[in-house]
Amino acid sequence: MMFDLPVETKKQRREATRFRNDLLDWGFCMVQFSVYVKYWPTGGQDHATLRAIKTHLPEGGQVRVLALTDRQWATGLRFDNAKPRKEAGAPEQLMIF
Repeated sequence: MMFDLPVETKKQRREATRFRNDLLDWGFCMVQFSVYVKYWPTGGQDHATLRAIKTHLPEGGQVRVLALTDRQWATGLRFDNAKPRKEAGAPEQLMIF
């Protein structure tokens, strides 16, 4: 997911920080400051999480959610200081008994 949030006032900055912290609490990982990812092994989306995003989105904020397959994610490119860097694959799925 990608988002833009207003951060002109102290209140808006506080709400933006709260929103980013909420994303981490919901299992997202930060890729860039306004780009977060979450892996759903079934390929489906967690509708409860999507509802929470809509509910907690600060006023004036915009969110775009994209669904990528494992293969699409694996073909993505990442550059650090103009040097290619291998992207991590899908997380290992754990079985709990």
